[in-house]
Amino acid sequence: MPHNKPRPPLIQRIARHAQSTFRGLASAAGGDGEGHVAPERLGELVSLVTAVRAADLKIFPPKGAPPEGPPCTYMHICETEVFSMGVFLLRAGASIPLHDHPGMNGMLKVLYGKVKVRSFDKLESGPASSVAVPARFRPAVSAPQRGSIWRATLRSAAQFSEDSGPCMLTPARDNLHQIQALDGPAAFLDILAPPYDPDQGRDCHYYRFLRPVADGAGDDPEDDPEDDPDPPEGGEEAWLLEIPQPEDFWCGGEPYPGPAVSV
Repeated sequence: MPHNKPRPPLIQRIARHAQSTFRGLASAAGGDGEGHVAPERLGELVSLVTAVRAADLKIFPPKGAPPEGPPCTYMHICETEVFSMGVFLLRAGASIPLHDHPGMNGMLKVLYGKVKVRSFDKLESGPASSVAVPARFRPAVSAPQRGSIWRATLRSAAQFSEDSGPCMLTPARDNLHQIQALDGPAAFLDILAPPYDPDQGRDCHYYRFLRPVADGAGDDPEDDPEDDPDPPEGGEEAWLLEIPQPEDFWCGGEPYPGPAVSV
């Protein structure tokens, strides 16, 4: 009597579908992520990712307060030239600072806990000149140790749980985002296509919101508080300062315990 072949684990099906869905992006338009993605294939991938749960990956919320460690931990699942996939674990109250995904598409699917995601769009293809930046921000711009200034707008701000569909980004929309764990620890599956690759111009950059300088404040960067001002409301423009990776944020690593994945 013939035996039915067992169905591959859900995470294996997600990986293979991601590989076929995003196959053309790594080489299209110089690897800038702007190639064509078939809507029906993307819709099928979204359905698979929406269904995944922490138990499918043998990942479970921590019991009790974990010992001191990094605010964020990454579990690598797989990576090809087409996409990368892994799981981020956030400690209670931890936040991944505002960062970008140049030329990349992405999906974030919460596995346990709850996260708040604020997503931004850059409004120009290059950084602003000092002349273009409103005068109330220029002391921060003129400080020699500061990086590039970008004009952006808040595209969305939403909360996601394990029952939510994935949060998505493209090279042009919702590409910058900030992720904060709410009400305890959280974990999410992360898919990026194409993956980060500094040699191809796909490197991660961090940003902070510029605070308007009060009348009479000097050009000394000490006049600009290090704590970020409140982010803008939906549709409101913001000025973002490109910064090095914040000293209070780093990402540890630990083994992925779920089903093996091959692509």
